[in-house]
Amino acid sequence: MALLELTDVEARYGQVRALHGVSLAVDEGQIVAVLGANGAGKTTTLRAISGTVRRSGEIVFDGSRLGRRGPEAVAKLGVAHVPEGRGTFAELSVEENLKLGGYTRRGSIDADVQRMAEYFPWLEERSAQHAGTLSGGEQQMLALARALMSRPRLLLLDEPSLGLAPLVTREIFRIVRELNDQDGLTVLVVEQNAAIALEVASHAYVLEVGAVAVSGSSDELARDESVRKSYLGY
Repeated sequence: MALLELTDVEARYGQVRALHGVSLAVDEGQIVAVLGANGAGKTTTLRAISGTVRRSGEIVFDGSRLGRRGPEAVAKLGVAHVPEGRGTFAELSVEENLKLGGYTRRGSIDADVQRMAEYFPWLEERSAQHAGTLSGGEQQMLALARALMSRPRLLLLDEPSLGLAPLVTREIFRIVRELNDQDGLTVLVVEQNAAIALEVASHAYVLEVGAVAVSGSSDELARDESVRKSYLGY
């Protein structure tokens, strides 16, 4: 059953239309990748879902139409968005960043802080350190951990490999796969590194100029030489 469905979604930045009728679906417990070149509309697709860009068309999450709901209302429904460029609060400590991630929750979040330390062991020993002093990979992991503090039904993950070393990228995707396997976390990930995204995702959509050019199972797309050469760049 689809947890998220987009039907003919368009999005604009002022007078510029960035999405031209994107339709896609993400089943509960699935990892789905959105691939494509720079400017294809990948990031805008996530922003349309989380309500941070003007959009039209229909977006349905867990049976509820998102309509004109803004980012806070979408987050309260159970959607967590990790934006491109990490998005940590540099002047706040690691622990403060984590606690901010639980702002939509009621009651104590201490158990969740400990749970994040199981996935990211270094968080506990760096809890008092300012986020801005962390390495790029650590900041990306902190941004992911902060999003998970809200216990989302759906994680929107935008370009997690951006600017990171391959080993760090693989570790982030390993954790995402582990969260999916152990907790059933549903993930929609935008990624320019098509090869690693197709390893983790079960299904993928390839965007071209703001529209879906091709979609299918990750195995099908990875095996299709014409798709790889035309859209995936490897």
